Parts: sequence; structure tokens; C-alpha cells
Amino acid sequence: MMDSVRRLPRLSFGADGIAQGVRPLPSEVAVALSFNGSTQAVMMATPSDLTDFAYGFALTEGIATPDQIDSVEAVETCNGIDLQIWVPDAAQSRLAARRRTMAGPVGCGLCGIDSIEQAMRRVPHVAPSSFRMSPEQVNAAVASLTAQQPLHDITRAAHCAAYWTPAGIFAAREDVGRHNALDKLVGHVVRNGRLQGAVILTSRVSIDMVQKVATLGAPVLIAVSAPTATAVDLAEEAGITLIALARSDRFEVFSHSDRLTKAAHVR
Repeated sequence: MMDSVRRLPRLSFGADGIAQGVRPLPSEVAVALSFNGSTQAVMMATPSDLTDFAYGFALTEGIATPDQIDSVEAVETCNGIDLQIWVPDAAQSRLAARRRTMAGPVGCGLCGIDSIEQAMRRVPHVAPSSFRMSPEQVNAAVASLTAQQPLHDITRAAHCAAYWTPAGIFAAREDVGRHNALDKLVGHVVRNGRLQGAVILTSRVSIDMVQKVATLGAPVLIAVSAPTATAVDLAEEAGITLIALARSDRFEVFSHSDRLTKAAHVR
């Protein structure tokens, strides 16, 4: 399988002059997500955790649930990777409904969707549960994210999505694309038991990221960057506690603050 990191020669310019060296950079590979032999999307992605990617993409795009996936095989081609996913014939109607016709660049999670209705699709409401977080747990969860980003540490060019439970970080996935990282995380979580927990993102929160988290059924979404106004609206509608602009010592809550076990100090 292709390497996730490539080391390329570069020249460094600075106060000490010009120096030759090597810089590790993340690989960006065309990954075709093919269902039953038909390509549904082509995403530029980091070539790692591709089985998780297949399961997560299928679920968050409304194509198939984990139990409906018969097999996944990553086939390397001269131009990229064909991620071949096989689902029962009953899923064909969903394949047609969610058909994509364009390659998806890493910055956009909605590229290729051919209707406004699909872009603004309704999402399932997160089921009520006893899951709660204290402000101290939110801070600790964000602080623990630093140790979950080996690709970013090497390259400084990767996003991370992690899943936190009261026992700590359950899993984390990285990718050059924020949507891909989240899909990989979702795939891992659903393949290993849907524990109650919080999704943590190193990226901004757009509406499509909330859609994916709602499909997973996670009650809390934490991000180090800001959300869009529409993402906040959808989180409120879907029953998700949206926490953003999070650091190890502070954060802001935009929806369903009742999942915090004690109120933050209000000035």
C-alpha cells in the first residue's frame, strides 16, 4: 500500500542562509469509493485506515450501514487506490439517491452532490442518553488530542478526528482532509462498538461535519476552531452539544449545554 508520508528535498531560507534538507509531507492520493463496481466518489485522501474510511463514508453518506457491507478491498492502481465496497442489492436505491459526479477535494465535503436537498438533508436526532461531560473533562479531552496526531507532528499538514469516552481517547484518525479524517473515525467506531462519547475535531465545524456526527449518533461534538452559523442551527436541531473554540483551559458552547454537568462561570 502507498506510504502516508513522503520525504522530499527542499531548500530552507532563513537568517542563517540557505540550507538543503528533506521535509516529510503527507501523501495525497486519489481514492475512489466504488460500491458494487460503480464509483460513487473520488476523494483526495491520505492512504491509511482505508477500511475505516469505507465504513464511515458509507454510513455518513447514507449509502449503507455497517451490517450491510459485505466486503471491502483496497486495490492499488497506477493513479491511486480503488476502494471497492460491496453491499446488498437493496442498497442500490440509496446509491442512486446519493450519486456523486465530481471528484471531492479535501476542503469540501459536499462537492458533487447534485441537489440542494441532498446538501441540506435532514439528519437523525441523537437519541437521549445519560452521557454528560464536566468542563474539566472537556478541557482534558482537548488537551489529550495533542498526543493523537503523529502524522501532523511529522508533517504539520494533517487534520485529526478523535473519539473521547470517560475512559479517555478511544480512537483517533488523521488525514489531509478533515471530512476524510472524520469518516475514518466514524468507520472505526461503528466497527468496534458504538460507545457513548464525544467527537473531537482539529478543524472548523461546517454543516456537513455536523451531519456526519449526527449519523454516528455522538451526543457531543468538540472542535478547536469555530463553527458556521448553519452548523450551530443543525446541531441544535439534531440534539448535539456543540462545543467549539476549545483549548485545554477554555471553550464555548453553542447548543444543548445541558450535557455539561455544571454550568460554566458567566461574567
